[in-house]
Amino acid sequence: MPDAPRASARRKAVTHLLARRATLARSLRLLGQFRYEQRDPARFYGALAADTAAMVTGLWRDVNGTSPEGRTVLDVGGGPGYFAAAFAAADLQYIGVEPDPGEMHAGPATTAGHTTYVRASGMALPFADASVDICMSSNVAEHVAQPWRLGREMLRVTRPGGLAVLSYTVWLGPFGGHEMGLSHYLGGARAAERYTRKHGHRPKNDYGSSLFAVSVSEGLDWAASSGALVAAFPRYHPRWAWWMTGVPVLREFTVSNLVLVLRPT
Repeated sequence: MPDAPRASARRKAVTHLLARRATLARSLRLLGQFRYEQRDPARFYGALAADTAAMVTGLWRDVNGTSPEGRTVLDVGGGPGYFAAAFAAADLQYIGVEPDPGEMHAGPATTAGHTTYVRASGMALPFADASVDICMSSNVAEHVAQPWRLGREMLRVTRPGGLAVLSYTVWLGPFGGHEMGLSHYLGGARAAERYTRKHGHRPKNDYGSSLFAVSVSEGLDWAASSGALVAAFPRYHPRWAWWMTGVPVLREFTVSNLVLVLRPT
């Protein structure tokens, strides 16, 4: 395949550029915000949204060598308005896709920049082929039963030369159980029952209905088969720990969140 060496060289170059921003200080700052997810969601999601916007705009510059300002970003599973505010602040035209109207209006109202919300499912995006510059999804793939169908839809709507950025929580990582904590290592169904007994209600991220087991290997295999993979790295790790992504079995427990960067051609 004549383009394979060129694609491999591009992946190495992009990964090198990305690694410059993956500092230990950033990792500690982000991980420190997780304790506020339940008691102060504005603080947690605001910090996560700002970091995501910086990551995505940095990816665009690294891959395309141009500024992303004015580009259209489609956020699949955008949820509350924290991500809309962060991307509007970066001068991108933001379109949020969210199937749950409660989630859509749970965050701050955003009027800055060009911001649009669409109520729809990521499994069947109501957008034409090759219609957006950037399509991203942050921590959504583990909440759908067919995560790679979601990925295919993201690639479908992204223009050639654009970017699709799919980031998801790995099931066997320490955060795989979400609010169920480390009890997910006992099994998803058992962890959900344990949570229900303790709190008197089912978890929001309920195994088998709104939370599913997604692995690093599955994501890497799907991304490689798409022919569009540019880079794959652990989202919250400093650069010196990125090697874990390449080690089978170990990566399932240590890569808590995998980012797949794809560029349709």
